[in-house]
Amino acid sequence: QVQLVESGGGLVQAGGSLRLSCAASGRTFINYAMGWFRQAPGKEREFVAAISWNGGSTYYTDSVKGRFTISRDNAKNTVYLQMNSLKPEDTAVYYCAAKGTPYYSGNYYRVGEYDYWGQGTQVTVSS
Repeated sequence: QVQLVESGGGLVQAGGSLRLSCAASGRTFINYAMGWFRQAPGKEREFVAAISWNGGSTYYTDSVKGRFTISRDNAKNTVYLQMNSLKPEDTAVYYCAAKGTPYYSGNYYRVGEYDYWGQGTQVTVSS
């Protein structure tokens, strides 16, 4: 079992930045590839970014490329999502997720690919 706790959300003006953190506990962190997803009101949960166990592979949805950066610190059992140049359409609850293997085999964007989820943190971007 892996427990995930997100933090760092909040209210920010368009063009601003936030850094989300996800602290993991319960199992060996390096065994898990990690992802960030988000869900806006009335919409399905969507993929944002993902990272392999050692950070050697990262993936992003097109709408955040060049603005968001996913990273991880395995010594701290934490994955981060640095979000810059935020837009109102980035407003959502952001969820951290852990996949039960260190690498992805192509399905990093699928909700069903992940075994553990955090409770989410709200990000609101005002115009």
